[in-house]
Amino acid sequence: MDARALDEDVPARRPASDVSAWVGLAGLGGLSTWLAICRNWAAIADAFALPGPHAPMSGPYAAVAAVVFSGVPMVLWSILVDKAHRRSSTGIDWARPRLLASVIDVSLTKLAGLWATWAGIGFAYCLARWYWQGNYLFAMDVLAAVAPVLFVLSIPYVLWLDRVLIEPRDGAWHFGAMLMGREAWDGAEVRAHWRAWAVKGFFTAFMISILPPGFAALVTLDVDTIAGNPVAMATWGTELLFLIDVQIAMVGYLLTMRPLDAQIRSANPHLSAWLAALICYPPFILMGEGGPLDYHHNTADWAFWLQDHPPVLWLWGCLLISLTAIYAWATVAFGLRFSNLTYRGVLTNGPYVLSRHPAYLSKNAFWWLATMPFLATSGSLVDVIRNTAILALVSAVYYWRARTEEKHLLAEDPRYREYHAWMGRNAPLTKGLGVVARAFSPRGRQLQPAE
Repeated sequence: MDARALDEDVPARRPASDVSAWVGLAGLGGLSTWLAICRNWAAIADAFALPGPHAPMSGPYAAVAAVVFSGVPMVLWSILVDKAHRRSSTGIDWARPRLLASVIDVSLTKLAGLWATWAGIGFAYCLARWYWQGNYLFAMDVLAAVAPVLFVLSIPYVLWLDRVLIEPRDGAWHFGAMLMGREAWDGAEVRAHWRAWAVKGFFTAFMISILPPGFAALVTLDVDTIAGNPVAMATWGTELLFLIDVQIAMVGYLLTMRPLDAQIRSANPHLSAWLAALICYPPFILMGEGGPLDYHHNTADWAFWLQDHPPVLWLWGCLLISLTAIYAWATVAFGLRFSNLTYRGVLTNGPYVLSRHPAYLSKNAFWWLATMPFLATSGSLVDVIRNTAILALVSAVYYWRARTEEKHLLAEDPRYREYHAWMGRNAPLTKGLGVVARAFSPRGRQLQPAE
């Protein structure tokens, strides 16, 4: 196969993204504003003689409020500037709303399916012991508090939305129809519905549980302790960027709404994708302390090994911050659409111009540079080999995740297939990694373009 034949399948231009870069940046602006308010609340309270404690707002509910400050600007930008609610991909026709009487039966069936889904997720929370210990206790408190509100608000929301949906019989309706047994339902739609809600149920609880600690640490941080200290600079710089990642991602998991064109269009149907993703998160995580993929046995970290070389410490710290910035940028670029194991439109801007998987690449590079598993405090060659090999296996897990995600997206959207092909030909990192992959693949060597 010659180069011209390969190039025929590659679009001349990178496909447009389904979400503009400004959506995530609007959320970042809102988050930054709230973080500044919380850090300076003592001075603000003093200036306006406000009641209550005159101290930084570092409590867990301040962290939850940050989700609102992140999400509202993103919603406003999506509607007022990007006009996302007008896109055909929402499945909404605002120009021809139906009469309420014509959709009431559909809506009631859908509400039955939706409420039964929430009840099923709640039952799963009750059964799973890990949701009732540690940071998950706060997540359960939050979800218990908002559940009655969601129950009430779902009624006018579904009734309103069904009037303008082109096809109101979605997965929730099919599940409701299955439960009620009055109309024909599609099993594939029910399975797709439950896959999407399994993603939301699992990751929403996890994300809420990790919001408070990082938020509190940054709100109460004494910035003066960072000055002149490359290790502290890197530590808190990466903490800030991880906070940005978590907060923006939390908004994405919550606002899976059609009027924002942020709905889950499909959840990954492949078991391999779920296995690859879930082993990276508690309680199934394999990389945690004492786990089979724990690569920290008798390791120190970059600060220990480089402590006698201050210029290298500064350089290494800046490199770690840069890698974390790419990781956070990859989440911010999603705007309202971030979530694992789902297809919610095609993203082709931001760091996704450099690589199809910038978050995975930057995260794994960070782990290699921060942990330095090829050095062991025990001086044991066995520890060096073991830790290096296990971290290589961790990186292999993320390669596995990337491949299973691509398998899902390639089957879902021809524009993703165009983006996939364009990146393989034009993106420096993707193109380079593709050359390496083909060099080790018998089939890949057969597809190498002729010289």
